Amino acid sequence: MSAKRAVRTSIQATAIGFLVGALSACVSAPPPPPQDQMSRTQVETAPADLQLLCANAVAKASGVDSTKILPVSSSKLDPKTYQVELDASGKKTRCLVDTEGNVRSVEPT
Repeated sequence: MSAKRAVRTSIQATAIGFLVGALSACVSAPPPPPQDQMSRTQVETAPADLQLLCANAVAKASGVDSTKILPVSSSKLDPKTYQVELDASGKKTRCLVDTEGNVRSVEPT
């Protein structure tokens, strides 16, 4: 093998090595684990219509304009009941509502 050919073969082998290294860097990371296996807990929030029912119930109970009442957070307590935390012009209020749309209670917190 001539010296030029040996150098060309060496350069080609080096180029192929770099190309393989560059292509292996382009491989994407594996997908994240499914939600049920993540360390965060999942909280099911109340549907928007039930949150609005609570806002209206708080407006009636407190005499505050319903446009001034904002749902702050909500969570599912059991299969048929949601708890909605609301801010009624600075007054914190808790509302319990069932999946049928019946407001069970409204109380200040």
